[in-house]
Order: sequence, then structure tokens, then C-alpha cells
Amino acid sequence: MAYLLDTNILLRTISPNDPMHAITVAAIDTLNARRERVVIAPQNLIELWNVCTRPSDKNGLGFTLERTLAEVDRLKRLFIFLTDTQSIYPEWERLVTTYSVQGAKVHDTRLVAFMLVHQISHILTFNVKNYYSANHFRLHRITYC
Repeated sequence: MAYLLDTNILLRTISPNDPMHAITVAAIDTLNARRERVVIAPQNLIELWNVCTRPSDKNGLGFTLERTLAEVDRLKRLFIFLTDTQSIYPEWERLVTTYSVQGAKVHDTRLVAFMLVHQISHILTFNVKNYYSANHFRLHRITYC
């Protein structure tokens, strides 16, 4: 089985002081121990770059460009990095029109299109509600105290 890591998962892996860091790393370790395919998408890294380089007083991590690039390179080595294909946009457009997707959810829908094109059936996320209209997948929410 293949699991796409949502960007909120990746952000916790690079933030050791985040209260959900340990449980996030443990969940990924479990997938690796089961020899599951753990996948990231270009969109994940674009979203991660946005948060990493945004100032901390603006809800970002305030990383330097050098540190952000180092984290992106590390994540591409740790996980299976699948590239975008020409099929993703038409699939995204089909999904947003079929499910009347609006606003910020269009970004999550693009990850769903990526999953469909790459035949990825699972996503690991803290934000299951962002994917409720994606009936094609098994959503795996990390629970925490």
C-alpha cells in the first residue's frame, strides 16, 4: 500500500518542539516498519516552503531559505517523491466541478487528484475533514492527547 503524507504531517516532522512531533514520527515509523510506500508530492513541498519561510509572527516557522532547502532535500531523500504529471490538472478540474469544491479546499483537492493519478489509496493527515468528499481513499488521522 502507498500512503501520501499530508503537508501538516511533514511540518510536524521538521518541528521537534511541536506537541504532535513525537506521535507524527511514530506513525511514519510504523508505516516504514510495515514496509508501506510513504510518498510525498511536489505540492507538499511547495506548501511546506510557504510555511517554513513565513515569519513566525505570521503563523510560519521563520526558517531561513538555506534551512528550508535543507529540509526539503532531506524529505525528498527520506520519502518517495513522485512528480506531477500532465494528468493531474484534468483530474483536479473534474473533481472540483463534480464536488463543487470552493475556496482553500481546492488545494487539498489537488492532492486528491495527485493520489488518483498515482493510484495512492491512503493519506496520513491530521485534517481528515479536508478530505471528506474524497470517497476514493482511506483517511488515516493521527489521534493525539
